[in-house]
Amino acid sequence: MSDRLGFSGRVARTFLDTQITPLLALLGFLLGVLAVLITPREEEPQINVTFANVFIPFPGATAREVEQLVTTPAEQVLSEIEGVKHIYSVSRPDQAVLTVEYEVGEDRTQAIVRLYNAIFSNQDWLPPNLGTLQPIIKPKGIDDVPIVTATLWTKNPNRGAYELQRVAHALEAELKRVPGTREIATIGGADRVVHVLLDLARLAGYDIDVAQLKRALTAANHSSDSGMLVGDNREIPVRAGDFLSQPEQVAELVVGMHQGQPVYLRDVAEVRYGPDQPERYVRFGTGAAAADKGVEASGEFPAVTLAIGKKPGTNAVDIANAVIKRFEQLRGTFIPDDIEVTFTRDYGKTANDKAQTLIKKLTFATLVVVALVLLVLGWREAFIVGLAVIITLAITLFASWAWGFTLNRVSLFALIFSIGILVDDAIVVVENIHRHMGMGGRSLKEAIPLAVDEVGGPTIPGHPDSDCSPAAHGLRHRADGALHEPDPDQRQHRHADLAGGGLRVHPLAGLQAHRRPRYG
Repeated sequence: MSDRLGFSGRVARTFLDTQITPLLALLGFLLGVLAVLITPREEEPQINVTFANVFIPFPGATAREVEQLVTTPAEQVLSEIEGVKHIYSVSRPDQAVLTVEYEVGEDRTQAIVRLYNAIFSNQDWLPPNLGTLQPIIKPKGIDDVPIVTATLWTKNPNRGAYELQRVAHALEAELKRVPGTREIATIGGADRVVHVLLDLARLAGYDIDVAQLKRALTAANHSSDSGMLVGDNREIPVRAGDFLSQPEQVAELVVGMHQGQPVYLRDVAEVRYGPDQPERYVRFGTGAAAADKGVEASGEFPAVTLAIGKKPGTNAVDIANAVIKRFEQLRGTFIPDDIEVTFTRDYGKTANDKAQTLIKKLTFATLVVVALVLLVLGWREAFIVGLAVIITLAITLFASWAWGFTLNRVSLFALIFSIGILVDDAIVVVENIHRHMGMGGRSLKEAIPLAVDEVGGPTIPGHPDSDCSPAAHGLRHRADGALHEPDPDQRQHRHADLAGGGLRVHPLAGLQAHRRPRYG
């Protein structure tokens, strides 16, 4: 019998006779359970969607001059970078802003290194002494999307966005102590600034112009090293000047002389300390479903929003829960009693809910298949099919975690997608064993290697193909639409039933990750 068995039959006979087979099955199942517990869960898959904003300051230039002297040459240099998909630019007075978008899937670190290299090794694209300042590069990616947004609002008419922003800035430092948090930003409100409101009549009376006033403010707000005092075996550093830190210091600045008397800034301007002119407004409004969210107030209220991001590869569920717990701990200390906190985004909760829903669907699909096999073939065949599906999915989940994938709606969708092929392969093998037993003349131990050998060739490749289905979906070049669009080969997928053997041929092309052409 060994001479007539192929590779599949010999493998089946080896694992049929060895006592390590149930231990391997148990190990695979336990590794899968471990992977479900420790694999990070998040809303979106970890896809490299890298882009960067490049700011090139050009003080004193008009938008037309910025476009002709800075933006156009910069576009030509940046277009030479490998992996760049699009370049967008905005030319405005005093500055050029360029957005460099890379192909999806480009390694983030390598992409940013190429961008820095292109900019700083080609700084001679501009004429010397033109007046441009050093470019500023701000990389962005999918992990810059906040996972939690907390809106601070108040019903107190004596508080506004300015007071709310001060509370939010105090919370930023506390929230950064939560492990796994990344960028934390406050949206809305106005910064605190010193307003200098000039009185033109007084300026004319004291014979002081605006340029002279600006020079006086710049010179006063300066500090520098002025040398060292050495003596008695000691060295004392000396600094000249000091930075302005109080509104009173600004008001007492001497900005000129008139008839032999010093002219102070308070003599020609009104100096006050307070909120700046807001550039962004945030309002918190309630609707009919506010009571379901625990919000009892009705109407619109001033607000600011804290946006909290996470580090790449971390568990969004754990970080979101830790951030929310930290907010609860800060109530009454950093958060006054008359300021409310409403979480307007919680990707940790939604990611966990979607993961739980898809896991339930995965379990339901497996149970349905086992029930159908139980009705058609019998309890033993149903047990084998169910065991094969569960252990294979468990090993797949462990391999997915080991390769750095996370549990998200795309990877779990890929697992549900792979159940069809996985169950079909198991049923094909069980059907063929059932057929051999029905023919008689052999024991179950003798029939299994022969049956597996007959159908093992086309069915064994289906298992690694199922294991690689999350990777195949993760390699796609579009993060949303293309992740779910059907492959052309899938539409042509057909089963070829061979008479007598129950053999079904599954083209592997349906699981390939189709790459789009890349243009550097």
